[in-house]
This record gives sequence, C-alpha cells and structure tokens, in this order.
Amino acid sequence: MQKVNSGTAYIIWGLCFFGICGGQRLYTGNIVSGLIYLFTFGIFGIGQFLDLILIPGMVNKRNIYLRGLGVGEASGSNPAITLNIDDLKQFKQAQPSFSKTPMQKLLKAAKDHGGTLSIAQAVLYTELDPQDVQELLIDAQRHHLAEITNDPETGAIRYRFDL
Repeated sequence: MQKVNSGTAYIIWGLCFFGICGGQRLYTGNIVSGLIYLFTFGIFGIGQFLDLILIPGMVNKRNIYLRGLGVGEASGSNPAITLNIDDLKQFKQAQPSFSKTPMQKLLKAAKDHGGTLSIAQAVLYTELDPQDVQELLIDAQRHHLAEITNDPETGAIRYRFDL
C-alpha cells in the first residue's frame, strides 16, 4: 500500500525556493490547490508559508484516504470464500430449539464476537430485518447495554456492549 511521508512533503515544499510552489499539495493529493499554488507562486508566498504548518494534516488526511482504498487488499486480490450450505443446515438442526427474544439474540451475538458489532454484523448474526436491528440497537443504548463508538482506523460506527 502506498503511503505519503511528511519528510518527503517538506522536501518538496523546499522547491519553492527554486520557484516551484505547490508541489507538496500535489504530492498529498490536493491537485486543484496545488495547481493554484504553482501558478500564483504559493498564493504570493503566504499560502506556501502556511503549508509549513498544514503539511502534517494534509499527509495524515491522504494516508487515511489511501488506507481506505486498500481495505480488503491482502495480496492484491480479494480472497475467495467457499461455503457448504449442507453443513449449515445440519448445524442449525443440531442446535437446541428454544425461543430467544431479539435482544437476547443481539446480546449473544455481541458476546460471541468480542462485544463490538456494526449494524451489518448485528443483522447478519441475529437474522433480523435491518430496521428491527436498528430499533433494537437504540433500545440497547436506552437501557445502557450498548454505546456507540467509532472504529479507530475506518471511522465506521460500532456498537460496544458491556458484557
């Protein structure tokens, strides 16, 4: 996976002493503003000077974007998953059949998967409709069984259960 480096961005910023301004913005993926800086000499030097402070944020923003593009790319291709449906049917029949409430299904799914679920995972594990799951998650929050958090890497919404 590609990664943008702050040191490289600062070195490219130094090209402004040779009349080439905005290279750091082009490097961090800000194409339009990079071209504006190039043709206006870094907005007459003011923008170029401000970029000394802004470069770490631009690099971080670009790396987050690039990391999002690389999600699911382990070796350049998506892994194949094989599922034998007959095994699933036999597994479901072997389980004891007793009725659980939707909240119990949700809490069991959370417990079985580390206490943290996304909405899609909750739908998958509880086998309920997405609207029912969202209402169920709101109820879990209201009863202080779960709290909304964000995934630190992707920023996706996660529900963390106190189990």
